[in-house]
Amino acid sequence: MTIATDISAPRTPEPLGPAGPARRPTGAACRPAGIRSGAAERRAPRPGVADCPKTMVDGPCGGVRSDGGCETGDRPCAFVGPGAAAPRTRPVGRVPLAAPAAALLGVLDARPLIVAELPSSGPDPDELRRTAGVLAGHVDAALLGDAPWARVQLPPALRATLVAAEGVRPWASLNCRDRNRVALEGELAGLAAAGVAAVHCVTGDHPLTGGRPDALPVFDLDAVALAALAAGSGLAVSVAESPSAPPADERPARAARKAAAGADVVIVNHAGDEDALGAFVVATRALAPALRILVSVPLVCSTAGARRLEAFLPGAVPADVLAALDAPDPTAAAVDRAIAAAGRALAVDGVAGVDLSGVAGPGEEPVVAAALAWVGADLGGGS
Repeated sequence: MTIATDISAPRTPEPLGPAGPARRPTGAACRPAGIRSGAAERRAPRPGVADCPKTMVDGPCGGVRSDGGCETGDRPCAFVGPGAAAPRTRPVGRVPLAAPAAALLGVLDARPLIVAELPSSGPDPDELRRTAGVLAGHVDAALLGDAPWARVQLPPALRATLVAAEGVRPWASLNCRDRNRVALEGELAGLAAAGVAAVHCVTGDHPLTGGRPDALPVFDLDAVALAALAAGSGLAVSVAESPSAPPADERPARAARKAAAGADVVIVNHAGDEDALGAFVVATRALAPALRILVSVPLVCSTAGARRLEAFLPGAVPADVLAALDAPDPTAAAVDRAIAAAGRALAVDGVAGVDLSGVAGPGEEPVVAAALAWVGADLGGGS
């Protein structure tokens, strides 16, 4: 095949018409006949999940609304209610843990682990360094959320390297929304090569729920399949579970399926009061005794942060989180509330640690990072 165009020659500008330069054809105009668009259309639908916009095999995800609706707001969840799709799991063998992963799990098995979600607004390496530096010495690891709300962020291995350079153990995250399985394999290899200890595996929020509804979702895998893939990387593997999301009575079994796929840790999203949390922990440990359980503790210092948390947990934001915002010093009140909530969570038998979830509004990352460090130090993190 011969390329007739000389790429070294200057390009002739496109002729301008009434609407500007001529545009390349998009959509159906540039697809051969018979080829359809959309992530779910590029492959044969999987049995039982044709109505899931994430094409999940082992659902439901944590975004199910209280009425059993999908997080996209336009359909019921395919895994909830009569005729719901049956989840399927594909357990795989795990390779031996690499030294950083073994060290992290060693701390987790010796005492309560204090993890903080690193507040980050986007792909700014200087901001990442500053917030990580604030957390250094006060927490045991920083969970680096992988583009929640479909934000653009630095690649996971690069973020982890920058955070580690500031003296904080990075706990990377990967979502299935933005990458197919080949890209996920490459990301896992990069994290392992960078000496990262752990990776958090999530399906990911649908782009329609975030700030980039123009982005095409991938969802080649779901969280269970990604956990199985990550188990072959030598990293410690964590997953998420939402005990308060429908169907609540099936959430312990879903956590157990993730453990069977290779997860070492489950990070529990808001689970209601201590009784509800205790019931979930008991049921989960009965099904997966080796699965370590960390509990998310929200830390919200502003109304903007509360709005973001409400978008993530519609109708499930703890009342005392909102009440702290009315205090004369909302940040100090939020810190006191988080310390008390973390103490109650750690008192639940079977809880191995907490994940301090600092939710920052625009420009609030430094304040939230300082609050997270305050809470982490009080709880004994980084020791």
